[in-house]
Amino acid sequence: MNKISIIGTGSVGSTIAYTLCINGAASDIVMIDINGERAKGEALDIRQGTPFCNPCSVYAGSYEDAKGSDIVIITAGVARKPGQSRLDLAQTNINVLKQITERIVKAAPEATYIIVSNPVDVLTYAFCKYSGIPEARIIGSGTILDTARLRSRLSEMYSVNQQNVHAYVLGEHGDSSFIPWSLANISNVPTELYARSIVSDREYPELCKEDVEEYVRTSGAVVIERKGATFYAVSMSVCYICKCLLSGIDTTMTVSTMLHGEYGLYDVCLSLLNVVGNRGAHSKVLLPLNDKEINDLYRSASNLKSVIKSVKL
Repeated sequence: MNKISIIGTGSVGSTIAYTLCINGAASDIVMIDINGERAKGEALDIRQGTPFCNPCSVYAGSYEDAKGSDIVIITAGVARKPGQSRLDLAQTNINVLKQITERIVKAAPEATYIIVSNPVDVLTYAFCKYSGIPEARIIGSGTILDTARLRSRLSEMYSVNQQNVHAYVLGEHGDSSFIPWSLANISNVPTELYARSIVSDREYPELCKEDVEEYVRTSGAVVIERKGATFYAVSMSVCYICKCLLSGIDTTMTVSTMLHGEYGLYDVCLSLLNVVGNRGAHSKVLLPLNDKEINDLYRSASNLKSVIKSVKL
């Protein structure tokens, strides 16, 4: 029996609920929104399809209905508009988060919290500061989606299973994110050597790191420009986090958590490689970054700290 509550039933929150239902990750899904009728409609739409899935109770509720939740997912806030950066949303969505935090934490003090609303690193930091929840149980979705976009892109380029691609995006979920190429590989072959390592009658493109970085960094904006919002891929990534939290086996992933001296950085939330399992995001893996990558990480942290200083927490 796993209970998951979702705060915010817009496109992202509703798609997360739908994906959780399809995957059979939860036996109870509570959908909570300031627009109660919207939440009821979304819950009803999903619930009517549950005869074709694993048994699952999906319903709209209040904060009090989140009592006993194993996981609470926060997607509430103003969505990013075309041409708008995630950081532009900071103060508006911090104010929304403040209104939510006291009520949901009172109802579900033992839950693990996944912050999805943007700017996710800043909101994860804010939630750490005033929720009172132990930090291991506060996870920002961070660059898990950016990492998936990177793996997907390299998979497409070289016509190989995504699971054979081992590469990460670290730092801010946003413009200052970076790829530690020194560690990226496809089936243990460094990415820049992979095309030349394949013995085949087919030609493969040489790796252009700048093009891949641009693809990863702008993917969200491109989707928003074309269809108005992003919600499928982020929902799949959040459901993956839920699956790992509810399982008994630890998994490494790039999610946003509070730093306490890792790489010499303090008092900021950004994505490093974390170990996530039924104890939350309980450990970090310190990757052997080279000097350039360390500088990229510091730049990303500095960018986020400047935003944190500019807003009223």
